[in-house]
Amino acid sequence: MSADGRKGGGRDADVVVVGAGAAGLWAAAACARAGRDVLLLEKTPRAGTKVLASGGTRCNLTTTLGPDEAARLFGTKGERFLRGAFRGLPPVAVRGHFEALGVATVDAPLDKVFPASQRAVDVRDALLRDAREAGARVRYDAPVADVRREGDAWCVELAGDANRVDGGGEVVRAPRALLCPGGMSYPRTGTTGDGYAWLERLGCELIDPVPALAPLSSDAPWVHDLSGIAVQDAVCTLFDASGAKLGARERPVLFTHRGLSGPGAMDLSVHVARAHAAAVKRGAVPPAMRLSIDLVPTVDREALRARLIEAGRVPGRPRLARALGGELPRRLIDAACAQAGVPSNPPAADIGKADRHALVEALKGLDVPIDGTLGFDFAEVTAGGLALHEVSPATMELRAHAGLHVFGELLDLDGPIGGLNFQSAFATAELAARAAAR
Repeated sequence: MSADGRKGGGRDADVVVVGAGAAGLWAAAACARAGRDVLLLEKTPRAGTKVLASGGTRCNLTTTLGPDEAARLFGTKGERFLRGAFRGLPPVAVRGHFEALGVATVDAPLDKVFPASQRAVDVRDALLRDAREAGARVRYDAPVADVRREGDAWCVELAGDANRVDGGGEVVRAPRALLCPGGMSYPRTGTTGDGYAWLERLGCELIDPVPALAPLSSDAPWVHDLSGIAVQDAVCTLFDASGAKLGARERPVLFTHRGLSGPGAMDLSVHVARAHAAAVKRGAVPPAMRLSIDLVPTVDREALRARLIEAGRVPGRPRLARALGGELPRRLIDAACAQAGVPSNPPAADIGKADRHALVEALKGLDVPIDGTLGFDFAEVTAGGLALHEVSPATMELRAHAGLHVFGELLDLDGPIGGLNFQSAFATAELAARAAAR
């Protein structure tokens, strides 16, 4: 008996898709449109839960960048793997597809693209409607326990059934299996890393998963005191304990009661997470790190120094905050003064040469001590997963397992905030679907 009550042929579908998230819904629709009988399995009671939570419930569904520029943001290894996928389904084509599904899109700052309605539910509903109208069958509350090969079929075993004597669950069979159950980020949405165990049992190499695009934590009280302050124009640079630069991003940053959030900090969180995971693995103390924030990136050091000198000559003895043109909140200026070792918001005329140098350095690099990330519960994506060399970048098919395709967040791919990870999910899903449909 098939998964939906139909009999026949030793198979339950031509293609079984595991995971009804963004990637799974896209792939199911594409396969079904190509005339394949598609069964989509979802462990939770609804599809696209993570889509609904993304972008502050607005869903940053892709980017305004071109395909090659977008791929480069995934790093050297990721760019090489994704270049073909992004050219095959570029961001502009993703937008066009949603427009055809009735979801108008709009540009937003920082290369982002949102639905014009600003409602993530419209994105999810369009993907689900597309899959159903194409003919895909969707089955909810169907958690998968294992994926294995038996003869000429891929067998997807559902979680154990207490009514079965052997304790095993129902098995769904198909010549092609598409795996996109997600990683471990936002586990409350159902993404709890289930797919890693399936792949490990198949002998695949996995890169240890760590949280990415997560807020950073800091135990410094002065950082917590700045909670609520956002710096829209900031350059954030992450350094390890030895002073080595790990990465930099020119993006907004937000001070919180636990540390730092906003894309400037979150885009760099993967480096922190990997360093901490490596330390824990070898039984060492997690390393101390610091995020240096250039608070005035549009003004170079010489120009900033000249501005302070000029302000010192102005009658009325203007203070530092005024000399900076009111561009920064007073609390943030006080933090820079504390780092420089000078009195809070001093008159510009009282700032000597040594103090002026220290202030310039603090304003161009406010050092925030970082002791970790807020983990998977607050991470937007997962870094790590199936090693890319295991997968054909043209078809998302495992090189050692014909008929099994893996894509989306289960792969060792992670890009920065800005619709890049949805773009990766859709583009890899499209390639997997095309190959499976053939």
